Amino acid sequence: MKKLGIIFAGAVLALSGISAHAAELSGTASVSITSDTSASAKNIAMDEARRQIIVDSLSHYSMPDQLRAAVADAKNSELTNLIASSEISGERQSDTTYSANITMTIDRGLARTWLNAAGVQNWLPDDASGDKFIVVAYVSDPIADWVGLQEIARNEKLDLSTKYMNNGQVTIELPVARRGEFTAAVRGAGWRYSDNDGVLRIWK
Repeated sequence: MKKLGIIFAGAVLALSGISAHAAELSGTASVSITSDTSASAKNIAMDEARRQIIVDSLSHYSMPDQLRAAVADAKNSELTNLIASSEISGERQSDTTYSANITMTIDRGLARTWLNAAGVQNWLPDDASGDKFIVVAYVSDPIADWVGLQEIARNEKLDLSTKYMNNGQVTIELPVARRGEFTAAVRGAGWRYSDNDGVLRIWK
């Protein structure tokens, strides 16, 4: 009988504009598992951390409901294949428990292939897609805020490539070369922003 405690510490999406060579998806999960043995608890912890990191990281670039269902249905071996590297820190274990901070980096190309095979709508770029970056807009007044963003795009001669829109959140893909101009434009229009993880998040 296992007891599971998992606190997701926040996936860090280090994307340099999602360029064909720079995209890196990684996250860290803090886990604490009790099982029959410490070895069993560690296996469970690694699986739970892997699934949580994949969901949190890839949900920015895919339909979240489809992604969660695909991850829930996937075998451990399928998801293990998506992980390019992993690191463990703060590891503690007893005869029946295991806890640690687990960091994993996801292989972008393998993740895109898996998402497509699983029927998950996504916008992870392929190698020929050119340099793009993701904007996540949190809209408290969906109609007014969306009209405002479209006006900004027209003024900047940008095409808002909308990838996902639901529950007050709009995900947009834009050219990396226009990132600075777009950021300045939305800031000038009264939007606040954060881009310290490679994804430009904007809100009012």
